[in-house]
Amino acid sequence: MIKKTVGVIGAGSFGTAIANLLAENNDVILFARNEKVVENINTKRLHKNQEINLRITATNVPEEITSKCDLIFPIVPSSSFKMMLQTFREYLTPKHILIHGTKGLHIEKELNKDLTLSKDEISTMSELILKETGVVRVGCLAGPNLATEIAEKQIAAAVVASEYDEVIELGKKALACNRFMVYGSNKTVGIELAGILKNYIAIASGLASGLGYGDNAKALLVTRGMTEMIYIARSLGYSPEAFLGIAGIGDLMATCSSKLSRNFRVGYFLTQDKNLDDIIEEIGEVAEGVKTLQLIKALSKYGFKAPIANVLYNIIFEGMEIKKGINYLMNLNVEADVDFLK
Repeated sequence: MIKKTVGVIGAGSFGTAIANLLAENNDVILFARNEKVVENINTKRLHKNQEINLRITATNVPEEITSKCDLIFPIVPSSSFKMMLQTFREYLTPKHILIHGTKGLHIEKELNKDLTLSKDEISTMSELILKETGVVRVGCLAGPNLATEIAEKQIAAAVVASEYDEVIELGKKALACNRFMVYGSNKTVGIELAGILKNYIAIASGLASGLGYGDNAKALLVTRGMTEMIYIARSLGYSPEAFLGIAGIGDLMATCSSKLSRNFRVGYFLTQDKNLDDIIEEIGEVAEGVKTLQLIKALSKYGFKAPIANVLYNIIFEGMEIKKGINYLMNLNVEADVDFLK
């Protein structure tokens, strides 16, 4: 038996939305580092433009959430994920189950244009949990989960992925309701990788939208983007199966078509002659796709085909003109349609 109260670490837009979703089935403890945020949630019942369910209690004390919750959802940016684990490490034990909702990769080295990485030097968030804590039962939450729509109680779905069926079932039980469907998968790393790689395709979609391209062009981009994602996954030794479901093509469609997507907005604002630092400041939260482009470049020794990633990298970091990049992509020699199945 696990404790009935469920924990969420991270009170950003998505963490708050997931806490509210979990509160439909469970009592929830929501961890936020900032004392004022905790006070606002507990007294004003409002945070990130979301009304806070009465079943949610906020805290900034790590031991409070780990002592009262066996099932915990860490939802913090990938850049802060290791630091968060180090904060909680002394309180986490094998009895705890962690299902993270973070779409990003961790590396120990500083990203720069000359960096070369092997896949052993990068970690998904589930791998990082296993390295940094005593937790054994780990999973991830992935899918087309735009925080604003979840907060608005619109219909949505997600995948809970884990090598442990118990984790999948507990995740489903905690999250599923009449507006939120939850699927299961044992392809944890594949599911995580799909949620990471789609971010830079969303930047490209924002560029296309900002330039005024129509739906035909966007369909082309999404289709070839999925192909590129699968090439990268296969080159790194992972099965493309996870990319063909809700956490792959489903998440890709949502993030490439929605102006609510942070990564989409990065691409869109780049067409408005704004520089990257100003865009990130305006968005106010991390857009993981920018970091993903740097990681793909650092992993290029694996020889995968990634023309969209290469062009985006050159636009964002090397000053390539956007229209020149688009023209380059349109003149690629592509012989087969579904060439990744060969």
